Amino acid sequence: MCSKEQINHVLSKINVGLPSWSRGLEVAEAARARLVRWACGEPPAEPDPPRKKMPHALRRRWPLCPCLQNDEPPEITYCVVGGEGGLALQAVTPTHPMPPQDELDAKFAELVEELDLTAVNKAAMMALPAVKKWQIYCSRRPPPGAPPPLATAPQLEEYIKALNEIADAFASSEGVPPAEACALVDGLKTALRTRAHSFVLRFIKQGGLGSLLDALQKAPRDDALTRHNLIAAIKALMNNSTGRAHVLAHPTSIDLIAQSLDTENVKTKVAALEILGAVCLVPGGHKKVLEAMVHYQKYAGERARFQGIVNELDRSTGAYRDDLGLKTAIMSFVNAVLNYGPGEESLEFRLHLRYELLMLGIQPVIEKLRKYENETLDRHIEFFEMVRNEDERELARRFDKEHVDTKSASSMFELLRRKLSHTAAYPHLLSMLEHLLLLPLEYNPQSQHWLLLDRVVQQLVLQQPAAGSRAASEQGSERGSTSDNTKIYDPDVAPLEINVGEIVHLLAKEEELVAARTKADNLERENIDLATELAKKEKQVDEQSQEREELEGVVSRLKERLERETAAHMECSERARAGAARAHQLEQQLNQERAERVRFEKLVSEGSIPDDAKVSNLKSAVIETCSAPPPPPPPLQGPPAPPAPLPPPAPLAPLAPMAPAPPRAKKNVPTPGNPLKSFNWSKLPDIKLHGTIWQELDDTKLYNAMDLHTIDKMFCAYQKNGVQNEGSVEDLRQLGAKPRTKILSVIDGRRAQNCTILLSKLKMSDEEICRAILRMDSGEQLPIDMVEQLVKFTPSAEEAALLEEHQDELDSMARADRFLYEISKIPHYSQRVRTLLFKKRFAAAAAEASARASVVLRAARDMTRSRRLRALLEVVLALGNYMNRGARGNASGFRLTSLNKLADTKSSVSRNTTLLHYLVEMLETQFKDILLLEEDLPHVRAAAKVCVDQLDKDVGALRAGLREVSKELEYHAALPNRSPNDMFLPVMREFHAHAVCSFTQLEDLFQDMKSRLEACAQAFGEESPASPPQLFGALDAFLTQLGDARADCLAARRRRHDEERRTKHEQELKKRTMERKQASSLLSSVGKSLGKTNGSADCNGHSDGSRDGTLTNGQKGEFDDLISALRTGDVFGDDVAKFKRSRKASKVSHKGRDSPPRGVCREDSRERQKN
Repeated sequence: MCSKEQINHVLSKINVGLPSWSRGLEVAEAARARLVRWACGEPPAEPDPPRKKMPHALRRRWPLCPCLQNDEPPEITYCVVGGEGGLALQAVTPTHPMPPQDELDAKFAELVEELDLTAVNKAAMMALPAVKKWQIYCSRRPPPGAPPPLATAPQLEEYIKALNEIADAFASSEGVPPAEACALVDGLKTALRTRAHSFVLRFIKQGGLGSLLDALQKAPRDDALTRHNLIAAIKALMNNSTGRAHVLAHPTSIDLIAQSLDTENVKTKVAALEILGAVCLVPGGHKKVLEAMVHYQKYAGERARFQGIVNELDRSTGAYRDDLGLKTAIMSFVNAVLNYGPGEESLEFRLHLRYELLMLGIQPVIEKLRKYENETLDRHIEFFEMVRNEDERELARRFDKEHVDTKSASSMFELLRRKLSHTAAYPHLLSMLEHLLLLPLEYNPQSQHWLLLDRVVQQLVLQQPAAGSRAASEQGSERGSTSDNTKIYDPDVAPLEINVGEIVHLLAKEEELVAARTKADNLERENIDLATELAKKEKQVDEQSQEREELEGVVSRLKERLERETAAHMECSERARAGAARAHQLEQQLNQERAERVRFEKLVSEGSIPDDAKVSNLKSAVIETCSAPPPPPPPLQGPPAPPAPLPPPAPLAPLAPMAPAPPRAKKNVPTPGNPLKSFNWSKLPDIKLHGTIWQELDDTKLYNAMDLHTIDKMFCAYQKNGVQNEGSVEDLRQLGAKPRTKILSVIDGRRAQNCTILLSKLKMSDEEICRAILRMDSGEQLPIDMVEQLVKFTPSAEEAALLEEHQDELDSMARADRFLYEISKIPHYSQRVRTLLFKKRFAAAAAEASARASVVLRAARDMTRSRRLRALLEVVLALGNYMNRGARGNASGFRLTSLNKLADTKSSVSRNTTLLHYLVEMLETQFKDILLLEEDLPHVRAAAKVCVDQLDKDVGALRAGLREVSKELEYHAALPNRSPNDMFLPVMREFHAHAVCSFTQLEDLFQDMKSRLEACAQAFGEESPASPPQLFGALDAFLTQLGDARADCLAARRRRHDEERRTKHEQELKKRTMERKQASSLLSSVGKSLGKTNGSADCNGHSDGSRDGTLTNGQKGEFDDLISALRTGDVFGDDVAKFKRSRKASKVSHKGRDSPPRGVCREDSRERQKN
C-alpha cells in the first residue's frame, strides 16, 4: 500500500479538473476519503447518496465561468488506480458518444499534429486503440458550445507588426520603440511557448523569424529589456521542432544570438549562453556556434573568440544570484563546446580547444569559482577538470609518459625527438626546424608567419572525414577505398581550403601503393600480356580493315581518274593528229600560193598583161586568201579528218556583202551648258523598237518648251563646296573671295558616297589600289572584306561611257568618279576582282569543307567499329523483346531513333523513373564499360550538325570558281599586249595549280565520306541515302539523355544516402533524449502531460491553454529540457561521479609529476598571455 503523502500528491492532480464551487469541494473531499480508505485497506464506508442535479437558479449564477456553462458541472475524467506498489492516473471513459473510425482518426490526427511530436511518437499515438484516442481527444478539446480559447489573445499579425515597429524605431533617429509593441514582444515569448503548433508554423511562414532577428540585430546595447525579450522569444521558438530547424537554417541567427553577449544585462547573457550551449548538442550546430564566436570576436573587437567569456567568468556583477547564474551558464557552455560535436570522439579537438581557453587564463578563474560552494557550479567545474585530466593522461600514454608538460618547449621537443628519432619522419622534423629558423625573427618577433603556421598545424590535426570519425575512415581505407572521394570536415574555423586527409594519405601510402602496383603487375603479368596482345591484334585487324577499305577507295578513285586521263589523252592525241593534218594542208596551200605569187611576179616583171588586170588578179587572190574562214575544230574522238581539197581558183572580184539595215537618224538634242548628272534608265536597243509606240513619239519638239537652263542649274555634275545664298547679304562678302573649285560627279550620289566611304577605309591611293589589283594583291594589301566591297563597285558600261566622255576633266572629278575611271581602264576588271576574291576565300572554304567531311567520315567509322555501341544495342534489344509481346515482340533489330524513346516509358512505381533510368542502373551494376560509350563516339555530336546538301553546294561552288579561274587564265594568256605590271598569269597560275590539287583531295574526301555514310546507314539498317542529322542526330540525343539520366540516378542515390543519415541521426538523438528523461512508456508520459494541462478555468473566462492543445506556462519544451539538463550538468551523465571516485587517486598521481600541479597561479597565466 502507499502512504498518505503519495495519495495526496495524486489527488492534487485530480483537483485540477474539479470545479471551484462548494459542491465540487464536497465531492472532492468525499472522493479523497474513499481513496484513502481503499489505499490503506480500510473497509468502505456507506455508499454515497445519489447525485443530485444543480438547481436551475444556481446554473444561471455563473455566466462568466466557461466550465459551468452546461447544465451540470464537469465530470471527473481521471481516477486513481494502484499497481506495482504505486498510484497512477487512469482516464475515465468519456460520456460523449464516439464518432465513426474515419472521423475519429481525422480529428485525432489533427490533435497529434498540434502536439508537435516526433515521427516515432506520432506513429505510436496513431497506433493507440480507438477508445484511448477518443479519451485523449475529449480531454484536449473543448465541449460543444464552449467559447473559443484565448479569444482575447493578440493575433499573429499583431506580434509581427510589433516586431517590425521595434526594428523601424531602432533604425530611426529616435531609437525609442512604442510601449505597446514592447508589451506585445514581451507576450510573444509566452505565445510561442504555449500556443499550438500551427501558430508557430504561421509565425514562420509569415516572416516572423526574419522580423524577430531584424529587431534583435537593430536593438541597441543599452536597451536591456527589449533585447532580453527578443532572446527569450527566440529561445521559446526553438522549443518547437519546426522553429528550431528554421533558426538553425538561418544564415545569421546564431551570429546574432552570440552578438547579444555584448550587453550588461545578466539575464540576456545567460539566455544567450544557454541557447548557444544547447545548440552545441544539436547535430550540425557545434560548428555554427564556433563560427558565431568568431563573429562575436570581430563584433566586440576582442583578441580571441573566447576572451569575453573568460573575462565574464572572472568578473563579479555584485548580485550573488545573478553572478552565480552567469558563471554556471558560462561553465555549462564551456563544457558543451569542449565535449560535444567533434569533442565527443576527438581527443585532439578537446586538447586544441581547451588549450585555447587555458591560454586565456581560465584555470585560475576556475579555482576562484570554488568559493561559491554551489552544487551545480561545482559539478561543472569537476566535470571540466575530470575530462582535462583524462585527456592529459591519454596524451601522456601516447608518448609512454606519466605526464606531458605542455608549458615547457624543451620537454615537448624532447618527446618529439624520442618519438621520431628512429623513424622516417625525423629528417622532415629537422627540415621543418631548419626552415623555422629561416623565418624573419630580428625585426618582428611576433610576426604573422607564426600565427599562420599555428593555424595550419591546428587544421592538420583537427581535420577529419565528414562521413564519420577517424577510425571509420581508417577502416574504410583498409577495405581498399581511396581518399580521392572522401569528403573532409573541419570542426573548427579553417584558415586554408585543403584536404589534409587526402594529402596525408597520398604522402603516407605512396610507397605502399607503388609496391602494391608492382606486386599486382607481377601477379597479373601473364593476364595483362594476353589481354594486351589480344587488344593489339584486334586493333591491327581493325587498322588493316580500315586500310584495306581506304586502299580500295583510293584504287577506285585512281581507276576513275585513269579513265578520265586516258580519255583526255586520247582527245589530245586526236587534236594533235588533226592539227598536224591541218598544218600539212596549210603548208600545201602556202606552197601553192607561193608558186602563184612567183608566177604573178614573173608576169608583172615581163609586162605580158595590162597593169589593171595584174592589180585586179592580185587583189582577188589576196582577198580570197584573207577572207577564207578558219577550219572547224577537230572532233573529240575518232580518226583524224581527211585533208581538205585544194582551194578553187580565185575569182576576179569578191562578192559584195549584204547591205545592213539603215541606221536610225541621230536626234537633234541640244547640248547642255555644262556636264549633267546621268539618269540611270534601261535603254531599249534599236532592234526592239519596231512595232512599238516609241516609233510614234518625237521628243525633239519639246526642247523649245523646256527650261533647259534650270535643268543645267539643278542637275549640274559639278558639286559646289559652298551653299548658294540666293541673293542674300552674304553675296557682298563673297564678291572679293577666291572662286571655289567645282567637283564633277556623274555617278549616282548614293553609290558615289558608298564608294568614297570604302576608299577612306582602304587608306590607299587610286594608283596603289590599281597596282594591287593588277598584281593580284601579291603583297596582301587588300583585306578580304574590302575585296568583297570592290566587287560591288565595278563600273557598268553606262558609267564607263560617261566617265570616258569626261576624261579631260579628270582633275575636277570627285574621288569616287576618279577611282571608277581608273579601274575601268583595267582589262576584265570585274572578272579579275572576282577571281581575286575567290583566291582569298579558297583556303578557308576548302579547309572548312574538308573539316566537315572529315568529321562525318570519322563519325561513320566510329559508329561502325564501336563495340560498346553494339553491346548497348544488344542490351536494349533484350529489354525490348522482354517487355514487348505480339507484333512488337520477337524483334531482331530496331531503328536508332528508338533509343530516344526509352525515356518515354514511365515506371509504375515512380513517375520520375523511366526505362532509361533503369537501363542506367543496370549498366552501372553489370555493364559499366558501356557507360563509356561517348569515348567511342567522339565525333558524333559534331557530325550531327553537318548538312550534306550544303556541303555539296559548297564543293560545287569551289568547282565553279576554279572553272572561272581557268577561263580567266585562258583569256589573259591570249592577250597580245599585256601591261608589265599585270601579274595575273604568274600569280593565278601558281594558285590554280595548288588549288586544283587541294580541290582534288577534297573531292576524294567528299566521295569517301558519302560512301562511308551509306555503308554506315546500311550497317545499322537505316534508310539510304541517310543524312548526318538523321543518322547521327539520334545518337547525339541519346547520349544527352543518357548523361541526364546518370545525373538523375546519382542525385537520387545522394538523396537516399542523406535521408538514411538523417534518419540515423534522429534515431540517435531520440535514444539519448529518452535515456536522459528516463521515461518508462509513451502512454505514461502522455498521461502526465494531460494531467498537467487539463486544469480548470478561472471565472473571468480566460482558459489556461489546456483546452486547445497548447502548453501551459509552467510546462517546458524539448529545447528547454536540453537547456535545463545542460545547466544542471545532467547532460554529462555519470562522468562526474566517476571523477569523485577517482579524485583521491588523481591527487596522489599529481604529487609524483615533475611539472607543477594543475592549479597554476594567476601570475603564471598572465605571464603566458604576455609571451
